[in-house]
Amino acid sequence: MSHTSAEHKHWQSLEQRSDIFKQLKSQGYSHGTEVGMRTKTGEIRSIIIYLELIQLNGESYALGTGEDITRYKKAQAKLTSQAQDLSHTLETLQATQKELIRSEKMAALGNLVAGIAHEINTPVGTAIMTASTLENATQSITQALTQGELKRSSFEHYLETAHECSKLILNNLNRAGELINSFKQVAVDQSSRQKRRFLLKPYLQEIITNITPQLHNTPHQIKLYGNDDFALHSYPGSIAQVITNLITISRNHAYPDNQACTISITIEKIAEQESITYNDDGCGIPSDIQERVFEPFFTTARNRGGSGLGLHLVYNLVTQTLQGNIQLESMPGEHTTFVITIPRSTKENAETEGMEKTRNNKKT
Repeated sequence: MSHTSAEHKHWQSLEQRSDIFKQLKSQGYSHGTEVGMRTKTGEIRSIIIYLELIQLNGESYALGTGEDITRYKKAQAKLTSQAQDLSHTLETLQATQKELIRSEKMAALGNLVAGIAHEINTPVGTAIMTASTLENATQSITQALTQGELKRSSFEHYLETAHECSKLILNNLNRAGELINSFKQVAVDQSSRQKRRFLLKPYLQEIITNITPQLHNTPHQIKLYGNDDFALHSYPGSIAQVITNLITISRNHAYPDNQACTISITIEKIAEQESITYNDDGCGIPSDIQERVFEPFFTTARNRGGSGLGLHLVYNLVTQTLQGNIQLESMPGEHTTFVITIPRSTKENAETEGMEKTRNNKKT
C-alpha cells in the first residue's frame, strides 16, 4: 500500500483517500463509498468504490473495484433541479391565485369604504375639534395654576368645560365605533374568522344598509323577506362577503344597460338549517356556461376587467367557512337565483377564508 494512485493525483481529495485507507486498516474493507476521481484530462468523475485489504507475500494490498456513477449523478441533479423549478412554479401560481382572491376581497371592501367614509368623518371630525377645545382649556388652567393665579370660579368653569367636552367626545367616538363595527362585518379579514351568535335578518338588513351607497343614483332596489327571529351561530363576516359579492355581480352583469332592477333576498328555516334565496330579475346566465360559473378565473367579462373570482369566492365561503351548499338556478332573459343553505350552527373546526379550494368539474 506504499505505492498508491495518490502519487498520480487521481484522487480529488487526498483527505478522503486517507480516511478510506484508515477504514481499510481498521476494518479490512471499505464498501460503497462515493469518491471523486480525476481522469487524465482532469475531469472529475463520481465513483462508488469497494475495497478489500489482502495480504500477499507479507505485504498489504488494497484490492477493489469501482462503478462510475457520474451520468447518474448528473441526471439526478438535473431531475432535482427540474423538480425544484416545477415546485417553485406551482408555489408561484398558488401565491398568484391567493393574491388575486385577496385582491377581489379587498376590492369589495374598498368599494364599500368609498361609499360610506363620509358617514364616519362627521363624528370623528367633531371629536377631534372638541378634543382641541379641551386641550386649550387644560393649557389655560395649567398656566393659571403654575403662576398661582388659579381662582375657584375658573377651576369650576374648567371642570364644566371638561365634562361637556368629554361627554361630546365619548358620544361621537361611540358613534364612529358603531359605524366601524357595522362596516367591518362586510370585510373579509380577521373579523370573518370570529364565530358568534346573531339574528340573520337584522344582520342582512345591516349589510344592505351598508352597501346602499354603492347603488346611489341607480334604479336598483333590494328587498328583504323572512322572519326576524332566525338566529345563527356562525361567521357573520363570511355571510356579509357572500351577499356583498352577489349584489355586486348582479349590478355588474345582470343589467348591462343599467335598467331598473329588483333584487330579493328571502330567508327560511329548513329543519336545522337556514336557507337564503338570492334572486335578481336580470338577464340571466346562458345555459351553456352555468356549470362553470363557480370555477376560478372563469368570466365572460374579461374585457371589462372581470377577474372570474367573485362567484368562486362565494362558493368557497359557503361550502368551507359556513359549511353549507349553494345551488344556481337561472333562466336566460328572466332571472338568476342562488339558493344558499347553511347550518344554524357551524362546527368548531370550520375552515376559514384563508384556505381556498379549487372547484373543478362540479355541476351546479
